[in-house]
Amino acid sequence: MINKKLLIQSSLAGIFSFITILILTILTYKTPYGMFLIASFGSTMVLLYGYPESPFAQPKNIILGHFLTSLIGIIFLNFMYLPIFINIPLAVGFGVMLMILFKVTHPPAGGNPIIVIIGSVSYDYLLTPVLIGSLIVVMFGIVINKFILKKEYPK
Repeated sequence: MINKKLLIQSSLAGIFSFITILILTILTYKTPYGMFLIASFGSTMVLLYGYPESPFAQPKNIILGHFLTSLIGIIFLNFMYLPIFINIPLAVGFGVMLMILFKVTHPPAGGNPIIVIIGSVSYDYLLTPVLIGSLIVVMFGIVINKFILKKEYPK
């Protein structure tokens, strides 16, 4: 038997994830403003709406974790002239190390160097989708968690 409270919690997390990613997708594909969506935002939804009390789901961690690991990916892409099978794991390792060191750990952001290097993105990627997209995600997280779900967010 499925716990009713868990069913409601998981359904709301799914619905609010849908809404947040829908807005980012519309901004990306239906406006001339550029890219607002990255794959790792899907994993961010799990923490933001499923476990908003987690330190990994806090705004600082979401924004700076995504930014830092994407920056590391861009640095490795542009300045480390190593084979891709060495460059990617080094970039991920440095990204994880720096998130932990600077206390901005956001597990979904650990995949950003892979996305950046495989996609050969430009420096503009740091602004959109990473920074502006993260800010939109956090804004939705605050509104939905704090004002709709009545949760203490951010902590």
